[in-house]
Amino acid sequence: MTTTTRVAVIGGGVVGCSVLYHLTKLGWSDVMLIERSELTSGSTWHAAGGFHTLNGDTNMAALQGYTINLYRELEEITGMSCGLHHVGGVTLADNQDRFDMLLAERAKHRFMGLDTTILTPEEIKTFAPATNTDGIVGALYDPLDGHLDPSGTTHAYAKAAKLGGATIQTHTKVTATTQRPDGTWDVITDKGTIHAEHVVNAAGLWAREVGAMAGVYFPLHPMEHQYIVTEDVPLIVEMMQEGKEHPHVMDPAGESYFRQEGRGLCIGFYEQPCRPWGVDGTPWDFGHELLPDDFDKIEASIEFAYKRFPALATAGVKSVIHGPFTFAPDGNPLVGPVPGMRNYWSACAVMAGFSQGGGVGLMLAQWMVEGETERDTYAMDCARFGDWITPGYTRPKVIENYQTRFSVSYPNEELSAARPFRQTPMYDVFDKMGAVWGQQFGLEVVNYYAEEDEPRYETPSFRRSNAFEATAREVAAVRESAGINEVHNFGKYMVTGPNARAWLNRIMAGRIPKQGRLSLTPMLSHKGRLIGDFTVSCLSEDAFQLTASYGAQAYHMRWFEQNEMDGVLVKNVSDRLTGFQIAGHKAREILQAGTRDDIADMAFLDVRPLTVGMVDCLVQRVSYTGDLGFEIYCDPMAQRSLWNTLWDAGEPLGMRPFGMRAMMSLRLEKFFGSWLSEYSPDYTAAETGLDRFIAFQKTEDFIGRSAAEAERDNGPIRKLCAFAVEANDADVQAYEPIWLDGKVVGFCTSGGYAHNVKTSVALGFVPTGHITEDLEVEIEILGEMCRARLLSEPLFDASNNRMRG
Repeated sequence: MTTTTRVAVIGGGVVGCSVLYHLTKLGWSDVMLIERSELTSGSTWHAAGGFHTLNGDTNMAALQGYTINLYRELEEITGMSCGLHHVGGVTLADNQDRFDMLLAERAKHRFMGLDTTILTPEEIKTFAPATNTDGIVGALYDPLDGHLDPSGTTHAYAKAAKLGGATIQTHTKVTATTQRPDGTWDVITDKGTIHAEHVVNAAGLWAREVGAMAGVYFPLHPMEHQYIVTEDVPLIVEMMQEGKEHPHVMDPAGESYFRQEGRGLCIGFYEQPCRPWGVDGTPWDFGHELLPDDFDKIEASIEFAYKRFPALATAGVKSVIHGPFTFAPDGNPLVGPVPGMRNYWSACAVMAGFSQGGGVGLMLAQWMVEGETERDTYAMDCARFGDWITPGYTRPKVIENYQTRFSVSYPNEELSAARPFRQTPMYDVFDKMGAVWGQQFGLEVVNYYAEEDEPRYETPSFRRSNAFEATAREVAAVRESAGINEVHNFGKYMVTGPNARAWLNRIMAGRIPKQGRLSLTPMLSHKGRLIGDFTVSCLSEDAFQLTASYGAQAYHMRWFEQNEMDGVLVKNVSDRLTGFQIAGHKAREILQAGTRDDIADMAFLDVRPLTVGMVDCLVQRVSYTGDLGFEIYCDPMAQRSLWNTLWDAGEPLGMRPFGMRAMMSLRLEKFFGSWLSEYSPDYTAAETGLDRFIAFQKTEDFIGRSAAEAERDNGPIRKLCAFAVEANDADVQAYEPIWLDGKVVGFCTSGGYAHNVKTSVALGFVPTGHITEDLEVEIEILGEMCRARLLSEPLFDASNNRMRG
């Protein structure tokens, strides 16, 4: 057995084989796959083998499209058959909300280049004759959908990898992974030790156990899943005689997927009375076994399916496939370099392996070989979960995700499982004030405040929800007097040490401020992509505070660790600092009432220590609302005292608490971007306008400098723009196409209703060649073409007199 390798991939399912193949495709031939049994053991061999492009995240959908198109390439390379059946797929909608979701997805597909179509009930009968369309509003048709042979496809990946120089070692059980001081790994097996530079955990059902060998907890859990294959069905036999094959049908109302299998039918269910499997771990001797048939838990689903697909009722059951496969809490894969680890990579929780496996393999290989991926992979980045996550949290979230697999996914929906979990000291105070809660990175955050006669929940909708009036009240309070909310949903970092300034000048593209001041700066990847937008506050020459998105903590800390420097200490203090922001034209008066220090001379972007009431605080003159504002940071143990001081001073002046719905409305008036909407690794600083914060004049060779300078010299091919939209009862959410002269020329990144100016606003990318002062476009919102005009200046405080005054 080979005892050294550049990369050791643990796990011989479709994902592990895809990672192995893509590493060879990108030029790394000294790679090895280690499988304790045969290839396809675990979940791969009993998968239904369906594939589709539909996914709420556009990058995930694009990677699914890549995966599907890859299969022909594998067949050509290897001469093996993947058993491809490109039969197309129909997703049904039995009510307006489901249909709105399909309309939103179809709109996204326009700028992605996916050729999907909205079908009427009559057209559904033509495309999918086995479907009873009673009660159906419409459907989405995707010609790329289909199914394949799981075993044949996995072996095609494996052969293609071996042709590229890879080694595959089966019947070799990994028993331990031990890291050496130089960051390389000893992968200990029952056949000897393999020394590897990198380890990839692609162990599927055993990912938890393999991760534990390295001291890593992977937030995933297996779920039991069952599908049925029928005997011959006359309708299918008749179609085959005509040279036709029945397309896939997804029926969200029935929690089922349905396709042709030979001369019969195959139908699987995401039933409500589902069951987690392997709660205390996956047995090592499990592999090619199935679970006992369990018709009781799918009884209601079968009854519904017989009504939706009447041909099932007369067909005998040929076989029942009942086996486990893994989910992450949100249903997306766990991929990428594991935070806090060196040379340890994840390729786990890929529950839709034949839709996503190719894209997962490509992204992970690019990450390893090239240092970063070609597109934003945050939706599947294992860094989207922090070290706060536990098995006790993961399991109920996985169950919830399984149960809502085919449910309508609303843009404003807040799922309830495993909540509340993490809370600040203000939780009960705000709850008594009528808070309607959301969550970010496991932490409870206020979305808005309901009054006594209003429900304490937001109705999920693609259109304006019942939060509309409450949000308007909170926006009005900020603009007319002042508003207060927590700063707990900022990621916060302390950077200290004699080389702190030098490190920041290297890691950040912007200017690093002098003591007592703060600056705004993008953080770039080596290829010039945005990987953060930060506030940098200089407390002293060897101490700086950074703030950014709360949900990106693990993502940003991983980058900091990958680019560490001697003489610098970076600590994540996101949950060790909390406090409030107050914003509005009375904000200075309120803060002054709470401190003996004179703040009249505190200028925009100043930072200073202040004692507010009894609490020592760090106060920053800045606000994401675009108004006069202050961010006030303190120890969580003193937050309640700080609240009492600020509330006592502010309430008589009309100050009101406000939540994230109002915050997102307020920032639209100033065209402020948001992390993972306007600012993400899909975009550059010049495209988004953040290049105005790049300090090209500084001498330090900051990361991404050469790429940023090249774009400065050549100009970006697209720019982020703001539009006033003639919307009705639905505003832009994200990824709606922007039309000009009958063609899709761009797409939206986010939007909403700016309550203070009573205007629906959209932010989105348009090619620079189309941008003129009088530009008018159409934005497709839920299938409706809405006129929109370019906004050349902010809708509030365009001169910045209020924000800076």
